Formats: sequence, structure tokens, C-alpha cells
Amino acid sequence: MANKTLPFSREQLEGIVAQYGTPFHIYDEKAIRENARRLVHAFAWAPEFKEYFAVKATPNPYIMKILREEGFGADCSSLAELILAEKTGITGEDIMFTSNDTPAQEFKKARELGAVMNLDDITHIEFLEKAAGIPDLMSFRYNPGPLRSGGNSIIGTPEEAKYGLTKEQLFHAYEIVRDKGATRFGLHTMVISNELNPDYFIETAEMMFDLVGELKEKLGIEIELVNFGGGIGIPYHPEEEPVKLEYVGEGVRKAYEERISSRNLRPLKLAMECGRVITGPYGYLVARAIHKKEIYKNYIGLDTCMADLMRPGIYGAYHHLTVVGKEAWPKDHTYDVTGSLCENNDKFAVDRELPRIDYGDLIVIHDTGAHGHAMGFSYNGKLRSAELLLKEDGTVEMIRRAETLEDYFATLDFSKL
Repeated sequence: MANKTLPFSREQLEGIVAQYGTPFHIYDEKAIRENARRLVHAFAWAPEFKEYFAVKATPNPYIMKILREEGFGADCSSLAELILAEKTGITGEDIMFTSNDTPAQEFKKARELGAVMNLDDITHIEFLEKAAGIPDLMSFRYNPGPLRSGGNSIIGTPEEAKYGLTKEQLFHAYEIVRDKGATRFGLHTMVISNELNPDYFIETAEMMFDLVGELKEKLGIEIELVNFGGGIGIPYHPEEEPVKLEYVGEGVRKAYEERISSRNLRPLKLAMECGRVITGPYGYLVARAIHKKEIYKNYIGLDTCMADLMRPGIYGAYHHLTVVGKEAWPKDHTYDVTGSLCENNDKFAVDRELPRIDYGDLIVIHDTGAHGHAMGFSYNGKLRSAELLLKEDGTVEMIRRAETLEDYFATLDFSKL
């Protein structure tokens, strides 16, 4: 069972709020580092292992720097993410560039940085060649379709998802790039998101290792890099169990020995591109209750909105809420906890049993360390909040200031009106 606690006391939080105001996202550096080390340790047996942190989850260079210091690379899918990696000191094959419907400019930047080029479609080979040339190391994203069950509303079931190559296309793609001069080859997949069943990831590894053997047998292609993707979920609900990374690592080790080592295939560099499981549980959105409304239901209005956390509104996703200072109070009130957008799905919780909430109470929304601030938007002219870092020594640093009206209007020229 997930223990939904806070990394700061009420007094500490009130001090942070007094300095920075609300709302804000805050990330726990110590917990992020410890969690990063758990993942690396779980795959310490591998001949070589690299976690390419999914930049899309928490695209902040201060967080990326912390993870770079823990040995992580970057999984990038856009020009901005490539530049974030570069600014953070992550370059070369420590970047894996996996995108779809990719503009030429982005392929050029990825090639400039020396990133691992991981193509999403067989037609992208010709597009890449014209835009930036074919590199020595080429990788492709495999979509197993009906051969692999799973998927969800976030990423789609494999056969309905827009991502990746079919098996037939995959084999043909390797032949094409080999004929164009590529001599090194990678293999990638990403077929699930926010999955809590650890066996799913072991089964995915087995599928990929079998594919490595088949490529060697049928084409003579020796894969050197296998990226299982990400998708490891986190226990958003308190009653859920976190995925045991050690269990996943051990299961993949057994599959590796059975399907790679025992067949005397080339030793593989194994990789993952986790985002959510690395930072998700260690980020918190802090807001204040500023309104109460009692009509057909009871509502608590916060000084934040979907612009700071979209997941509950678009997925109906659960995020645990703590009413600071009232953790031991009885949960004898039922509320919808809302933001101020002119959209009825701007709700952080629906029919949630909570202690009585009063004007001015601080509300902490848990598990916002990934796909929280990153998914922000500016509908209704809402401005995204600041990001703070709770450092290992207990001090707090602002790592992204809040947006201002000047930011919002920066792309407009009022002088032409």
C-alpha cells in the first residue's frame, strides 16, 4: 500500500508559502535521487544499462541535471526537449530521439547532437536521409499490434496506437538502412503507460529478446541496443502497491540469460525511458482553498486549475489530496474540488471524502511530479505556476518562476490594433 505522506511539515510548508505564495509545484530532490538509484541498481547485472529519462514527464533542466548526475540520459521527442537535454549537458548517445510525424528541423538537431535516432515509421528513413542523413546507428520503434495485449486510454492498445512499425515493416526497415550504410542497430518499443503489473514489463523484455534472435537468424542483423520503453506506473491510489523495480530487474535478467546469453547472441545494452515512475511520486501541487459553494453538490474552489494539473480533467485520473494540518481529522465531508476554468471538467477530485475544509486551508495534491506542470496550458488566459525544488539539505529553490501576463501577451503586438 502506498503511504501518502509529505516530505515537509506543516510549519515548513507554511514558510515556503509565505515566501513563494500559492499555487506551486514542488519536487523532493532526495526522494528522486534515491528512486533513480533503485532503478539503476535493479539492472546492475546487465552488461550495460541506460535509463533515458522521459523529458516530456518533467521538462525542467534542474530536474534533468539531478538525473544526469545519477547517470541518466534523456528520451526526447521534440526540438525543445533536445535543447533542454543539450542545455543540461546531455548529448551524443546519451540522448534517444523518438518522435512521430517529425519535422525535418528536429531530425537535424538530433543528428547535430549525435542522438540515437529511433524512427517511428518506415517512411521516415527516406525523410531522415533527405533532412539530415543516415547515421551509423539506427533504431526503430516496434509496434507488436495484436501480438501484445495491453494499452490504455493514455497510449492506446498497440493495434490502435499511431506509434511504431509492424513486424514486417521492421525487418524491411533494417535491410533498407543497412544498404544505406548503417552498421549499428537498436530496437525499441513502448506499448503501455502507467502499468502496475510488473510481469508486463518482463513479458515485454521476453518479446524483445526473441525479436533480437529472429533478426540475427533471418537477416544477420546484430542488435546492440534494446530499449523496453517506459510505462511503469505509480500508485496514485493509497491502496495500490508500487511496482517493485527489483522484481522487474530480476525477471528481465532471467529472460536475458534464457534468450540472449544461452544462445550466444551479442551482449546487449539495455535501456528504459521511464519518466512517471522516476519523478511522479515526488512532486506535489500546493494550493489554497479560496471558495466554498453549496448547491446540488458541495464544492471547494482552489487558487489553481487544470492549467497546473490536467490529468484529472482529461483522464478522470485520481490524485490523492491532503488537507494540511487536518490529516487526523475525520473524512466526514464530501466535496468536488475544483479550479476556476470555464470548463466543468476542471476538477481535481469528484465526490471525494475529506475532512472539513475551511477558507485558507492549504491543499496538497500528490503525485504531480510527472505529467503535471508539463501538461499545462493557457486556456482562459490562465498562467502556469512556479516550480520549486526541495533540496537535500532542506532548503527550497525556485527552478521555474510563475508565468506573468507579460509572458502570456509576449507573442501579440498590440501596437497594430
